[in-house]
Amino acid sequence: MASVLVPLAQGCEELEAVTVVDLLRRAGIEVVTAGLDAQPVTASRGMTLLPDMTLEMALQQSFDMVVLPGGLPGADHLGDDPRVIRLLQEMAASGAYTAAICAAPRVLARAGLLDGKRATSYPGALDTEAVPGIEYLETAVVTDGRVITSRGPGTAMDFALVLIETLVGKTKRDEVEAGLQRG
Repeated sequence: MASVLVPLAQGCEELEAVTVVDLLRRAGIEVVTAGLDAQPVTASRGMTLLPDMTLEMALQQSFDMVVLPGGLPGADHLGDDPRVIRLLQEMAASGAYTAAICAAPRVLARAGLLDGKRATSYPGALDTEAVPGIEYLETAVVTDGRVITSRGPGTAMDFALVLIETLVGKTKRDEVEAGLQRG
């Protein structure tokens, strides 16, 4: 079974975090949410999220993908945590997937994972001048190799569906999407 780690930081965007976790679990993917510490996470709009475990505990496991929700100051808290940066770099080096939405692609950039890549983010969240060779696109979801980025809360469902297709295939993605009654 595919496994995904979703680190949750104080001030994360709850729509992005909850949508990713919900849809991936609908697809039968093992999803672990991990707080940067042992406290409940107060998201950007005031919702309280209870992570499955702490990041320290999650780092004892291996995952096929790490997905960073955006929101501010959540993305900044993720980017300021050396454990998150090290995890991203180790996952990329091992061939695992890294994904981020909204303001969180700046964390991928900080880890050096967007150098020479095509990527997107919330408008203005990425300082593209500081990322060597980045090709910035204004599309809902951008996949470049094993790096997947997305724009923001309004693209969270599209982002999660791409993550499902990437991990377990188009048939499962279509099955999950059909159950959502999107169109």
